[in-house]
Amino acid sequence: MSRIWKAQILIPAWVTIETQNGIVTVKWPKGQLTQDIRDFVTIKQEENQLNVSIADENDWFQKWVWGLTRTLISNMVIWVTVGYQKSLEIVWVWYKFEVVSPTKLILSVGFSHKVELISPEWVTVEADPTLKNTILIKGINKQQVGYFAAKTRAIKKPEPYKGKGIKYVGEYVRRKAGKTWGKK
Repeated sequence: MSRIWKAQILIPAWVTIETQNGIVTVKWPKGQLTQDIRDFVTIKQEENQLNVSIADENDWFQKWVWGLTRTLISNMVIWVTVGYQKSLEIVWVWYKFEVVSPTKLILSVGFSHKVELISPEWVTVEADPTLKNTILIKGINKQQVGYFAAKTRAIKKPEPYKGKGIKYVGEYVRRKAGKTWGKK
């Protein structure tokens, strides 16, 4: 069984963590993230380390929340410092995208109209300079980045016959054989 809840969280010098009224806030110049915590979870900060503990170590629910809370706070520190990104690839000759601003994306993917998407707060959109027809979605919140990437992909999912659509970079699309006509 994992003992991740007992591991300490290392805090970089430029990151500040505040706890007030059951809400943990992680701040850095890139932005800030907040997370609610249960009343039986306590957080102690000693210099550049953070310790998470609970009231009763024999209760299975509190142990479960202990590990979850520690992992969420650790991920928030990583996301605020390094960031998170997803890459989407547009596959087909006439499918195009246009990045109007860091928060606005316009897709032309075979509909009679163009689809306009506005990204959530702290999420930016840009064209990948190294790969053609690739959209980079970056942000400090992994949940928001994943949500916006899934929302963008859902506009035109990759289809199995020709493989055209919007897919994640590295995603395998299972291809099917088309109809066989004229076999006798």
